[in-house]
Parts: sequence; C-alpha cells; structure tokens
Amino acid sequence: MIQVEPGVVGVMDSANEASSSLSFVSSHLSNGGSSNNNENGGGGIEILSLKKLSTSLEKLLIDADYDYSDAEILVEGIPVSVHRCVLASRSPFFHELFKKGNVSNGEGSVKEGGKPRYLMSELVPYGKVGHESFLVFLHYLYTGTLKASPPEVTTCVDETCVHDACRPAIDYALELMYASATFQMKELVLLFQRRLLNFVEKAVVEDVIPVLMAAFHCQLSQLRLQCTQRVARSDLDTTSLEKEFPQEVVDEIKSLRAQSVLESTPAEMEVETLNEKSIRRIHKAMDSDDVELLKLLLNESKVTLNDAYALHYACAYSDSKVIQEVLNLGLADINLRNPRGYSVLHVAARRKDPSILVALLKKGANASDTTPDGQTALVICQRLTRRKDYHEETVQGKESNKDRLCVDVLEREMRRNFKCVTMSDSSETTADDLHMKLDYFENRVAFARLLFPAEARVAIENAEVDSASLDTTSSTLKRAGANREVDLNETPAVRTKKMQLRLQSLQKTVENGRRFFPHCSEVLDNFLEDLIPDVFFLEKGSEEEQRIKKARFMELKDDVQKAFHMDMAENKRHSGLSSSLSSSSSSSRKEGVGHRVRKK
Repeated sequence: MIQVEPGVVGVMDSANEASSSLSFVSSHLSNGGSSNNNENGGGGIEILSLKKLSTSLEKLLIDADYDYSDAEILVEGIPVSVHRCVLASRSPFFHELFKKGNVSNGEGSVKEGGKPRYLMSELVPYGKVGHESFLVFLHYLYTGTLKASPPEVTTCVDETCVHDACRPAIDYALELMYASATFQMKELVLLFQRRLLNFVEKAVVEDVIPVLMAAFHCQLSQLRLQCTQRVARSDLDTTSLEKEFPQEVVDEIKSLRAQSVLESTPAEMEVETLNEKSIRRIHKAMDSDDVELLKLLLNESKVTLNDAYALHYACAYSDSKVIQEVLNLGLADINLRNPRGYSVLHVAARRKDPSILVALLKKGANASDTTPDGQTALVICQRLTRRKDYHEETVQGKESNKDRLCVDVLEREMRRNFKCVTMSDSSETTADDLHMKLDYFENRVAFARLLFPAEARVAIENAEVDSASLDTTSSTLKRAGANREVDLNETPAVRTKKMQLRLQSLQKTVENGRRFFPHCSEVLDNFLEDLIPDVFFLEKGSEEEQRIKKARFMELKDDVQKAFHMDMAENKRHSGLSSSLSSSSSSSRKEGVGHRVRKK
C-alpha cells in the first residue's frame, strides 16, 4: 500500500486546516489577509511577494526560455521536464528519491547529456497518473495554486450527462489522489478525498469500484468506509466482488450485508450452495480458457450457461477468443438479462473492447436494450469515454483509440440504415473468376490492415474464421504480380475448394467492415477502383515512375487523413440522434439533474 504521513488519512476534522494551506497565494488573497498583517501595510507586501513568487516559479513550467530543468519524468510516454530542487523542497517523497541518486531501471532511464529520467509507472505503485493530471499536480508544487480541471479529460462524450459523476471526472480525481498520496502532499490528499466522497453516492456502483480500490491502497479510512457501505447496499453479486476486490475488502462488504439480511433456511442454503459450486466451476473453466472443460461441465450438471450468466461473466472477465467460442456453442441467450437487469451487451460496453461488441452484435445482441436506469450500451460507452480520447486525431497506419471505436460501432448499429453488401458464389464460377475475386478481396483486406489496422483487426477477428489464414498484409503485397504457388499433388477439385473457403473468409471480413466501418470501406472502394495499390511498390520502375508513385502516395496519405476528419464530422453531426435515442429509451427517466443519477 502507499505510505502516507501519519495522521493524513481519515482525519477529516483537519480538512479546513488543509484547505487553508492548499494555496499559499489564492487562499490568502480571498481572505484579504489578517488584520494584524495589514497594519502598517505589511500584509499587502506579503501578498504581492507571494503572488510574484508564484508567477515567477510558473515560468519554469510554461516558458521555454526558462527551461533550466535537470530531470525528466516520463508520463504516458511523454517526457515532462522538472527541477529536482523544487520537487524535493515541496515533497518528502521526491526528497528521498533524489537523495538516493537513483533513476528508473527502465529503458531510456538516462537522457542524452546525462539528464536523469524517471518513469511515472514505476514511481506510483498502484493506480495510474496521467499526463494532464500530473501537469496540474506539478503546477501546484511549483506555484502553490491548483489549476482548474481540464474539460477534455474530465467530461465524457454523452451530451445528456451533467458530468458530476461520470467516469472521466472520477478517473481524473483518482489520478490526482494517487499522485498526492504517493508524493506525500497532505493537503491535496484531504482535498481529493473530499472530492471523491462527493462521487460515491452519485455514481453508478461500477464506478465506485476504482474509488474503493484507491481508498484501500492509499489508506483513506473515511473514503473506504463510505465506499464499502455503498457497495454493500448495491446489487453487485458475490462473483463480481471477488473478482474486483482483495479478500479483506470482500469480507468487509459481506459482513455489512450479513447485518442487514435475514439468514436463509438450511434447506435453501443447501440448494444455493450446490448451484453455486456448479456455477463456480463453469466460471473457472472460462478463466482457464478451457471451452472443452466447459462443455463437459454443462453435460454433467443441470446448470446451464444461462443459469450461470456465463456470457455476462465472459464479457466481463474472459479473453475475447473464449467469448467467441462460447457464442458459437449456441447454448446461451444473447439478450439475457442478469439479476441486475443488465444485458450481455451492457456488460461488454463497460469492457470497452470493440471486437467483443462486434461479435455480440453479429449474434443478434439488441443495441437498443436499456438498463434499469435507462442507459443503452451506447450511453454506457459514451459515459466511460473522455472527450480527449474521442476527438483524438487518427493517424494513418496507427492504432485508433479503442474507446472511440466502441462508441462508433454502437452508434452505427443504432442508426444503421444501409444495406449489407453480400456476394454469393456460384458453383459454376470459373478458375479465372475465382482467382480474380481472390486477388480483389486479398488486396482489399491487406490494404485495410495497412490503412486502418484497428478497424481491420476487429473485422477479421469477428469473421468467425482463423485470423492466421487472413494474414495477407505482407504476403499478398510481396507476391503481387507474381505467379501463385501451386501444389502439384493437389487435384483441381481440392484446390478450387480451398480457394472457395478462403474467398468466403475474406468476404465475411469485408462484410464486417462494411457493416461496422462504412466510411473506411468507402475509402477502400475508391482506393482499389483507382488502381492505386501499385503506389506501394515505390522501389519498382524507372526513376520517373518512382517519383510519380511517391507523389501519388503522398496524395493518398492526404486523402485518407481527410477521410478520417470527415468520419469524425459525421459522428459529431449524429451525436444529437444518439443522445435522443438514449434519452427516449426509458419512459421512466424523469427530467432534472438529480434523476440522471443511478442509486442502489
């Protein structure tokens, strides 16, 4: 656990004292200084001096002309320049760290020129401290004033949310809490403990889980007690508790529940225990990725996948391949609701994995289903997604943000009004036709993986085929224009059958792309129709041909980048529709801020 100064945690009586020292400039200015100090003008001089000191130190952070930093801290891959003397004087943690003279053992721990570099992931043993939150924390260390929260990381993308307890706001406060507790800033620990306490009753219980874990790791007794009571009152099942919390916390929650619930009769307890044992075995089989064992357990027990809410469990905790295999068994209701009223898609939305969402939607999951408090899977994803991540610029050839992909997939499913393009094979298809179709689809999948890697991977993974068989990005491009290798031991019929199976796999992948990523598919249509693939072989041809290819390649890069911007603009235009869909999905939702908050 994070060690904090004695007396820091759980002492809310000293909160006012901590608040008064939170900003050595702003708090003094707001009070106008004490009357004793104002006598003979002494107080005014002190205020001006403190303000000037704060402004001067701020220059070290924001003005490149005053960059005299002697160390770096790497946060989310971004180097942040710091002055060890300032950090050591303000934080006991940094004082001890710099006194040892050690730097991180991670790669690149010493910058060129001898400037030491520390990794934030190694400095903070629990939780996470992001770049934006660390800059705010650093600003406080230098100036004594706390900056306003950046809206791009503290607000979600749901237009109907009031952002008083959505996940981005909670995560931002948690990041500052982990920084404050780890770096032993007493006044900030107390401040952010109060801020987190304000979230506990407003937030959905799933979002209270990380708050309780922070209270556990940072030894925040009051916050921990309130979170434990909130979870104990909720309808989170025992399986979820054991998956999310240490045993010590689970025991506390169970103890609180035992005090408020009447004991069951012995006969009821016996039946419940037998069912629980079977359900636990099913869950353990999925934890070990053993679907064959799962089948055996289902054959030997009267407990079904629906009884165990196996799809809900898998979408929350299992590998995506296991989820696909369980779906392929065809033994579970894809739209089944668990005792909390959540569908499988609702649970998967909190997982924020686009490939899982696509797999469920393909099997018939209803994107319009709502939770008891009126949230669709889309709204769940939107309230988990920061504006910064959703509006992050997409770079050609690089991974798209998963949070945004999840929102996009669900938005498109909610407003889907286009036809799925299907292509049927004829048994009379000639060998030449088959080769031509294979060439087209192989090139299409290969270039999709080059231009849209994240979207292509989701489409391939959910084509219900072996993704290894579609590893076309390198092999197809390398042999373009070359003769295909032929196994002389194969009969023409066997060879044709293999080609047809491969063609079906490629077509399923393309159909997935058209359904869930229509704009990307349109870009690929234009790309292949224009016969542009040859520009990828820049080293072939004469010098003039290579120059023309390189110029066309740069145009292609610009076209793809513009396409992404158009896609983002389209999503923004449709945000009003998705908001109205989510707000009208539950007739029980009432007007007013207070009724947007789910309580248990």
